[in-house]
Amino acid sequence: MSKKIVLKRSLSLPMLVLYGLGTTIGAGIYALVGEIASVAGYFAPISFLIASIMASFTAISFAELCGRFPRAAGAALYVKQGFSSERFSTIVGLLVITAGLVSAAALVNGFVGYLHQFIGIDRVIAIVMVTVLLGSIAAWGIAESVTVASLITVIEIIGLLLVIVVSSEALSSFSTRWPELIPSTDTISWGGIYFGAVLSFYAFIGFEDMVDVAEEVKEVKRNLPMAILLTLGITTFIYMLLMVTVVLSLPPEELASSEAPLAQIYELHTGDKAIVISIIGMFAIINGALIQMIMVSRVLYGLSSRGQLPDLLGVVHHRTRTPLVATAVATIIVLILALLGRLGSLAEATSVIMLTIFSIVNLALWKIKRRDPHPVDVRTFPIWIPIIGFFVSFGFVVSEVINFLKG
Repeated sequence: MSKKIVLKRSLSLPMLVLYGLGTTIGAGIYALVGEIASVAGYFAPISFLIASIMASFTAISFAELCGRFPRAAGAALYVKQGFSSERFSTIVGLLVITAGLVSAAALVNGFVGYLHQFIGIDRVIAIVMVTVLLGSIAAWGIAESVTVASLITVIEIIGLLLVIVVSSEALSSFSTRWPELIPSTDTISWGGIYFGAVLSFYAFIGFEDMVDVAEEVKEVKRNLPMAILLTLGITTFIYMLLMVTVVLSLPPEELASSEAPLAQIYELHTGDKAIVISIIGMFAIINGALIQMIMVSRVLYGLSSRGQLPDLLGVVHHRTRTPLVATAVATIIVLILALLGRLGSLAEATSVIMLTIFSIVNLALWKIKRRDPHPVDVRTFPIWIPIIGFFVSFGFVVSEVINFLKG
């Protein structure tokens, strides 16, 4: 009997961190700074710091779980281990897949919308070309596809650092203006900071995608948890530095009214058109779509390899060492969804889906830790970490549902 072909362990710690940064530092930050400034004002950096702390509890839960169970389709596997229910695990896996497919399709549409500003190409042709290209990169090989994603991530980070560098004059005023960024004890200030933190929280999500490539990571029990924590730390540092720069450059009311605040700040400090920033924003959008497609294919593969989905989805090509059938299925569904368009309400629902999964995963870890508090060769964290992670994530779910019912 021939030996079953498995995924190839090609991802080093630096590649994994860049992959993680690509999932977190996406196109959203280019518009999000204005929204956060509109509710938190000069205290927007504090909102980002609080959001980072809130996200860290679930990130740490994922870091411990991927050390305990370093296999693909992470969230579904963690739920299976925590609740001893294959059906519940499959439902969670399918929800992760759905969220990824809808998100990727929405990002493809967003990219094509930007592309029309530069090239007059038919929408359908553009969507087909972009989606097939992304699917081909995802199928090429994990090292190759993550290298492409990592290079685009570096470009994204350079874009944010470019805004910071050209705003050095505003940043130099921090030594005298820092008291403006420190809130008082009044409830009005902290109300705005809280709502800013709620918006900022979504800018830190991405670690849940990282665990899905667990079977392709070198020294996975060491590198994957470390990569999750490094990604969160680097993201927090960049976002904090960016937000301080932004609020020192423009008054919050101007930022709030701007459709492209980072582009506006670039133009303010350089006097040039922010074409570079717009192009980098396009790269960020398409990188997000690529990473979502890689993630979906690995979740399909992981569920298949454990007998929860058809065996065909678990087939790994002997040369590329990637799950070609799962990647093809993901590509076709993203293409169909992108062509259908009208993904607004579905895309909004993906955040509720992911927050619900975060809540369930935190509960799963709590149950696992009660049964097996200190497994061998696994970095563990205090049991109150997943408990707080659950309450934070579930609190966001409740607030999203309330907003939906009001809206």
